[in-house]
Amino acid sequence: MTEEVETHALSGIHLDISKGQYIAIAGPSGCGKSTLLSILGLLDSPTDGTYILNGTHAADLSAPQRARIRNREVGFIFQSFNLIGDLTVFENVELPLTYQKVPKAERKARVQVALEKVSMAHRMKHYPAQLSGGQQQRVAVARAIVTEPSIILADEPTGNLDSANGDIVMETLAELHKGGSTICMVTHDPRYAAHAQRTVHLFDGRVVEEE
Repeated sequence: MTEEVETHALSGIHLDISKGQYIAIAGPSGCGKSTLLSILGLLDSPTDGTYILNGTHAADLSAPQRARIRNREVGFIFQSFNLIGDLTVFENVELPLTYQKVPKAERKARVQVALEKVSMAHRMKHYPAQLSGGQQQRVAVARAIVTEPSIILADEPTGNLDSANGDIVMETLAELHKGGSTICMVTHDPRYAAHAQRTVHLFDGRVVEEE
């Protein structure tokens, strides 16, 4: 028999992220980094406290409003890629634009541009299983940026990659930041954290240091 213990994934977080900033969120496994990113991206809701996104209290947003913001304003890059296996590279990247009801000709042009940014246009007819892990992550980055989101949330985007593919992903993030995107990146790697303007260190669900 075990007693239920209430676990606080995050506690006492006070964090301001300005438009156009590039921040890294660092800390050991299980410290709350991914939970924080999920709240920032409106995938999860905090049980207490206030989250304000672009001047709007997240708690005041309906489920359709949250979904619309995620689809139009936020680009997610996951460590596990999250590509759909029975869709081609082109179709995976096109999917967010389909949800937005973007016309077919415009979808095609925007997918082409996004894939060229990550050097994967030559693989657009392939399926995820035909790609290496590094190539799949580059496709995942293209899918995240094809909607031209103002916010990029990247959860260990280089975690499963070799250094060459990791560098390509980081260069793409740097270009997006130069273009005005706000970027929040969870990373274990101090080399990649150094790309950011700020690094927020979490430990046991709390911010313990900023640099």
